[in-house]
Amino acid sequence: MTQIPFDQLAKEFLQELLTPLGQVERSFEVPGEPKFVDVWFQPTASPTKLPTNLTLLERITSTPCSFEPFRNAPTRQEIRRCLLKLLWVQEYELRKDNSIPEAQLPMLWILASSVSQPVLNDAKADLRRDWLPGIYFCGNVFKTAIVAINQLPKTADTLWLRILGRDATQEQAILEVLALPTSNPQRSRILQMLTSWKIRIEMTAPLDREDEQLLMALSQAYLDWEKATEQRGKREVVEALLKTRFIELDAALAAIVPQILTLPTEEYTSLILQLSREQLLARFSANDS
Repeated sequence: MTQIPFDQLAKEFLQELLTPLGQVERSFEVPGEPKFVDVWFQPTASPTKLPTNLTLLERITSTPCSFEPFRNAPTRQEIRRCLLKLLWVQEYELRKDNSIPEAQLPMLWILASSVSQPVLNDAKADLRRDWLPGIYFCGNVFKTAIVAINQLPKTADTLWLRILGRDATQEQAILEVLALPTSNPQRSRILQMLTSWKIRIEMTAPLDREDEQLLMALSQAYLDWEKATEQRGKREVVEALLKTRFIELDAALAAIVPQILTLPTEEYTSLILQLSREQLLARFSANDS
């Protein structure tokens, strides 16, 4: 599978789940270095109360941290690159305030669909009794943990992380999302993201066997999302898609929503996900004139 659709999903997904807990930045540039952290998080003093099924993420995000998601098992070199970025960020934070205690220095969380035992051995990464199975901590000095998503317990606490897994692990997580009560505040947004992911994969050619299997797993998520679209009204979903794609819905984007609403669901979803902000404005402003 191409890495680009997964990278986009992972960043949007983590931003959605972590925003109530603190400040989230996607593709955070390492100060002074031409490197980017996939997702950078800083907790607020009093984060918004979240559902109990986010307990694991709440614990992970108790201190500033960076997230580096991997669709495939990370190699030794990829882990070292993640660690290098973390060290630069830690140094930057210490330059701003050299009194930061060790416990409050940024932590690195490598979210891997799986990880080989030889790599874990070389990273000196071990399980801890006070954390769930599947979470391996490197030596304390490195402030790094590797999450083997396929080894996490299949519980509500781990559901949102298991969506970032692959194959049977991810398919099971998608089924669990579909089984959530329709009143669950996260269900609709996650289905929307999975639908966006489905469309991105379909626009990627050629598709391999993994792509095709994933599309099958996402089909029911798409149907549920489409049904919810009809129930809530297209405007709400279009506005939510624009916010997901461009972070905020400014006046210019809001002005073209009526023109977007004239299109079928699949067509406007593909356009929003594929076109840049400037291209969208040009296309629908031209239609309006």
